[in-house]
Amino acid sequence: MSTKSKNAAADGKLLVLTPGMGAVGTTFIAGVESIRKGLSKPIGSLTQMQTIRLGARSENRSPLIKDFLPLADLDDLTFGGWDVKPDNVYDACVHAQVLKPQDIDPIADFLKEIKPMSAAFEQKYVKKLNGPNVKEFKTKKDLAEQLRADIRNKMKETGSSRAVMVWCGSTEVYQSPAKCHMSIEAFEKGLENNDEAIAPSQLYAYAAIMEGVPYANGAPNLSADFPALIELAEEKGVPIAGKDFKTGQTLMKTILAPGFKTRMLGIRGWFSTNILGNRDGEVLDDPESFKSKEVTKSGVLDTILQPETYKDLYQDLYHKVRINYYPPRGDEKEGWDNIDIFGWMGYPMQIKVDFLCRDSILAAPIVLDLALFLDLAKRRGNGGIQEWLSFYFKSPQVEDGHVQEHDIFIQHFRLKNTLRVMGGEEPVTHLSENYDSYQ
Repeated sequence: MSTKSKNAAADGKLLVLTPGMGAVGTTFIAGVESIRKGLSKPIGSLTQMQTIRLGARSENRSPLIKDFLPLADLDDLTFGGWDVKPDNVYDACVHAQVLKPQDIDPIADFLKEIKPMSAAFEQKYVKKLNGPNVKEFKTKKDLAEQLRADIRNKMKETGSSRAVMVWCGSTEVYQSPAKCHMSIEAFEKGLENNDEAIAPSQLYAYAAIMEGVPYANGAPNLSADFPALIELAEEKGVPIAGKDFKTGQTLMKTILAPGFKTRMLGIRGWFSTNILGNRDGEVLDDPESFKSKEVTKSGVLDTILQPETYKDLYQDLYHKVRINYYPPRGDEKEGWDNIDIFGWMGYPMQIKVDFLCRDSILAAPIVLDLALFLDLAKRRGNGGIQEWLSFYFKSPQVEDGHVQEHDIFIQHFRLKNTLRVMGGEEPVTHLSENYDSYQ
């Protein structure tokens, strides 16, 4: 990852592009406008609401993150995106049924002005999704060039000086890297030859990087996390991050599991099931799309618990994950967890978690934070994988040879220390302020 120490000012408008303008994308856009109008607060956003301690605790320096670093102001955000459905953001909000009429009606005129561009889409990659608002093409190279033109045109239309892209689309079928993913030359040849291993989300990532636009992947797709696009991002100095927003059940796992490990409590089994009724739930009803999600949801416990080190506690842990499409639930996902733990002398205990969460409400502030942080990284000259943004993802993208970190508290610590260094401050160690007296 290339870095420079100086922060460039956030001058001009920032265009936030979302491939996918369904529940998550429209909830994000509506929420930002509601906040700008003073109708709501940016709950869940670190960039807007969290402070950052600078120096020793006794110095009492804890500004808001947005006051410490030159992040783009919410008033400077503009919006654009793509979707297979032609509905404007207001109509898509109403259809998604995430937000109540009293929350979207006061900003209806603004939302109605934002219409999705036609999507780069092939149904074989998302079998449960279809719509008429799609691009025609002969080769995937054509599609990628159309997306690049869309980015340039939308920046001109909105008067934006910079852009970021955050994937808010559906989960594609599971893919492993193929030959076309191994180098940028192979990838571009694959575009020309319509290689089936190149899915639509990869076209968006490629188009963004080629246009110098930072890219984050909010789904478990193979999108920018393979050698060709990593190489391209590093070459062009474009920040990338992913993958799969950490929102509901996995958020709880990365909070609870570190606590069990800290107390050296054993775990025999962790059974997780979800019921979800929005577009994401429908898409995940397809086994091939679910496999993409299953991999990111299932991978967090091993890294946190280190069963190879703590064999007596976690070596035989049985971990099962299920997602069930249940239309009456809508966006209000319910995650059930049964955790079989054991303590002193091996005595068993159980923990039951029933998290009735709102999927898009938890995801929307992640989209905002990623957009602002990636824009900051680009202005600083940081290119390639941004591991410090692991905090936001189920399956964080890391550099070759690095190990993913899933413990949310360690992720948060790394995130804020990175911000401190960006702002010219010393990292915090949490050693006692009287540490010197122990020497």
